[in-house]
Parts: sequence; C-alpha cells; structure tokens
Amino acid sequence: LARREAVERVMVVRQHGERTQIGVLEDGVLVAPDTPLDRLDDDDYPAYTMGRAAEMLGTTPAFLRALGEARVITPLRSEGGHRRYSRYQLRIAARAREMVDQGTSIEAACRIIILEDQLEEARRMNDELRGDGAGAAGDNPGSARPAR
Repeated sequence: LARREAVERVMVVRQHGERTQIGVLEDGVLVAPDTPLDRLDDDDYPAYTMGRAAEMLGTTPAFLRALGEARVITPLRSEGGHRRYSRYQLRIAARAREMVDQGTSIEAACRIIILEDQLEEARRMNDELRGDGAGAAGDNPGSARPAR
C-alpha cells in the first residue's frame, strides 16, 4: 500500500493492426506482458470487473468501492473508466471481508490492513538496512505487501 501509492498506474489498450495490446502505464512507462498467456500468472494484472470481483468475494460492489475510498486498494481503470481488480487486490479485499464478517467495522478493517502493511514495510526496510537481504515477508506468512 504505502510503497506503491506514489506510482501512477493506468490500464492502456493499444491497437497493432488486428492485435490488441493491453498493458499498464506506470509513471509514463508502458509495462505490458509479452503475450496474453503471461497475464494468467500475473497477480497484478487487472483481470476482474467490479461485478465479477464482488461475485467472487461474495460481497457487493459497494463494499469494493468502500475499500477504494479508504485507499486500501486502488483498482485500475479501463479506458472506459470501469474499475478492474487484480488477484492481489482481491486477496486484500477478501482479508477485509473476513474481518468485517467477524464483526470489525469496515473502517477499522481498512485501518488494520494499512497498519499491517506499514509494519511489514518497516520490517523489510530494517532488514535491508541491517544487510540481512532476506525480507521480513518470509517471517510473517499473513503479511501484506504493497498495493498494486
């Protein structure tokens, strides 16, 4: 969440004759998978529409919008302005939904996820500064990683 917020990401579509190329524009640089099959393994590829994402999570589009308003996840937008979610973002949304289902308010769940991410980032930075090289992500299997 914290580390990736500064990166501006926009989904782009380019036509090359009869071939359509879909990619992500990050800080003005096009980052696109080599082939459509590469996208199948990409956790960050915005493959899911809001309706499909809500259906997969067993929630409502309003819940996903609330997560976006709290800046827990920031869905990419298609050229038509529609929200698109990645598998990584869906995992974060599922974690928030679990907390809400257990009685935590959505605002508190979002804050917890953000704080978990900040803690993980601080641990990673500490490990880097110490020269450990092995990030803290392996130490905490439930930890979050920066939003994409």
